[in-house]
Amino acid sequence: MNVFTEKDADLDKLKGKKVAVIGYGSQGHAHALNLRDSGIDVAVGLRRDSASWKKAEAAGLKVLPTAEAAIWGDVVMILVPDELAGEMYASEIAPGMKAGKYLAFGHGFNIHFKKIVPPQDVNVFMIAPKGPGHLVRSEYERGRGVPCLLAVHQDPSGDTKQIALAYGKAIGGARAAIIETNFREETETDLFGEQAVLCGGLTELIRAGYETLVEAGYAPEMAYFECLHEVKLIVDLIYEGGIANMRYSISNTAEYGDMTRGKRVVGKEARAAMKQILAEIQSGKFADEWITEHRCGQPHFRELRQEAEHHPIEKVGASLRALMPWLGSNRLVDKARN
Repeated sequence: MNVFTEKDADLDKLKGKKVAVIGYGSQGHAHALNLRDSGIDVAVGLRRDSASWKKAEAAGLKVLPTAEAAIWGDVVMILVPDELAGEMYASEIAPGMKAGKYLAFGHGFNIHFKKIVPPQDVNVFMIAPKGPGHLVRSEYERGRGVPCLLAVHQDPSGDTKQIALAYGKAIGGARAAIIETNFREETETDLFGEQAVLCGGLTELIRAGYETLVEAGYAPEMAYFECLHEVKLIVDLIYEGGIANMRYSISNTAEYGDMTRGKRVVGKEARAAMKQILAEIQSGKFADEWITEHRCGQPHFRELRQEAEHHPIEKVGASLRALMPWLGSNRLVDKARN
């Protein structure tokens, strides 16, 4: 595995090139602002009716309609939601993709599952930060960086890897590490991590633990603190130094309970489910399901969102967090700004 740092990336490879960042969500705002602060000529591509247009202008960025940005940019980075990218590419971006340009992605979904098929004479690469965009921006401002994954899909110009490394350096990734991979590996591992562990697995584990305690007659507030609030304390320890670091920090009682009971919760059934989830990702079944859901107007997705928002843990959590107003200060996510 190739790992690159700042010494391996030449920012001058991007100097003199215009970079169009399509989208101004979590990743889009971070990429655009970090590129600008690294001295790169950048513009944000948005639809004229986008609520993000004024946010990008307020941040001092050049904003163009998506189709114009795709024509303007020598490097065009697509950072819109996966389910929107294919249709947007076909209608607004593809006409601007001339030979020798660089088409870039922050996630491999649409290239790997062939929802976007670029012309063979266009260079295609990926720089995928391993963290949400708000962290990409905040770490950059602190002089640090979020590690990035790099992949090259097409390289007719022969210098796509160098351009990708320069891009990764410009958004701060090379301050940590830029790790080379491919579109398939990034896409399939990313989807699996989201579904089985980081989001789907973790949130369902939290809710199941909360429900188990409440159904057994314990106070919802106690259940909230034990099964949700303290997750951050444990994850911070793991983030800092791995699972062993966390186990060093907790009590012997907690460590023994961890190692003797954890596998009863995440046992053979859970591991079999993980393998099935991975198989659905690898076959493209999940990608097709998600794109179909989007094209149908996302009825099931909206139903699931509403159900989750009304779970009792959300109401209890809101009241308890109100007792700790400092949790709302210095937020990474400010919906009015980014």
